[in-house]
Amino acid sequence: MSQALHAILSRLIRQGTLTIRYPDGSLRRYQGGPGPAVGLAFVTRRAAWRFVVDPGLSLGESYMDGEVEPIDGSIHDVLDLLLLNLCQAGGSHPAERAMDLWRTARRRLDQFNPAGRARRNAAHHYDLDARLFRLFLDRDMQYSCALFPTGQETLEQAQQLKLRHIAAKLKLDRPGLEVLEIGCGWGGLALHLARDWGARVTGLTLSTEQLQVARARADAAGLADRARFELMDYRDWRRPMDRVVSVAMFEAVGLAHFGRFFTTVAGALKPDGVALVHSIGRAHGPGATNPWLAKYIFPGGYSPALSEVLPAVEKSGLWATDIEILRLHYAQTIAHWRRRFAGNRDAIASLYDERFCRMFEFYLAGCELAFRRMGHMNWQLQLAHQPDAVPLTRDYIAAAEAQHRVADQA
Repeated sequence: MSQALHAILSRLIRQGTLTIRYPDGSLRRYQGGPGPAVGLAFVTRRAAWRFVVDPGLSLGESYMDGEVEPIDGSIHDVLDLLLLNLCQAGGSHPAERAMDLWRTARRRLDQFNPAGRARRNAAHHYDLDARLFRLFLDRDMQYSCALFPTGQETLEQAQQLKLRHIAAKLKLDRPGLEVLEIGCGWGGLALHLARDWGARVTGLTLSTEQLQVARARADAAGLADRARFELMDYRDWRRPMDRVVSVAMFEAVGLAHFGRFFTTVAGALKPDGVALVHSIGRAHGPGATNPWLAKYIFPGGYSPALSEVLPAVEKSGLWATDIEILRLHYAQTIAHWRRRFAGNRDAIASLYDERFCRMFEFYLAGCELAFRRMGHMNWQLQLAHQPDAVPLTRDYIAAAEAQHRVADQA
């Protein structure tokens, strides 16, 4: 086991320095070119062997179970060095390459999400106690990529800028427009569109916990007549609306269902309507979901490349009237979440337990680094039936944002 692990790490580390403490207490140092220096202790022989045969799944599980421990750093530091070498410095792990090919081959099966399975997948993560999310998200409970124009914004400011940017792209140029939100989270975007843009919003969710929180927030804000929330699969919606928006839900659709999603959007959109879909994506083409993330955090989830999305858009008959790529904004967002989680770790442990805290630490660290090291990004896709549903240049987006910024300051 030790020799196999030694051979893999000797091949893997091309940049930086990784110090390994083996289960027998011995230390070995693997050093490449200039870069970060971290250490990792394999507490058990089982953890070391599993890292040899299936690192994509086993490293997270071993960290959750206390069978691997960072040395003089955090799990974020360890993952940063490993991903730097796997994705950028030319290092390799033969078992991980083979497993990735297998996961890519079977991804349509893994992402098969009919209504019943989609409901179970949503409940797995979003029906966690809402107090957990309040302890690391912003005050508005936005659980998606924020917008950092300068990088100096607070999390609260960046999330509000994201909401304003999405609203401007929806071209809410008159009060009373009806908006369908597919995947409403805890209601923050719907309340923003109703309160600040005069829209009448219906938000759909598959999470009973999110539904309860969103309805309570609408009641408390006096917006229950303009921001309604329903427990409903997007495929069951039938009525045409002026606008359709979906933020951070498309990752749960599944590759086999892309066509159904966009035909549903097309059917839900009036002839002169505008839609906006915001999702995590891949800059370097199709891939597969990390197995640990799929097992413990987002079962059935997948962040697609635009090359997989646009064919489904074309078949739906919709125009792609605007495409925007947000590159490192999500990395900055998750860095904020990770710091807030660490600052509230004791309170979160009181809600769940130590293993849960380790699971979430691994999740947040890995996701942040996916955007820094692995070519992940966000895309926003504006859609319409008619090519002139929005102005022919993007100036109207900045103008609408500026108008509402002045109103907010007043």
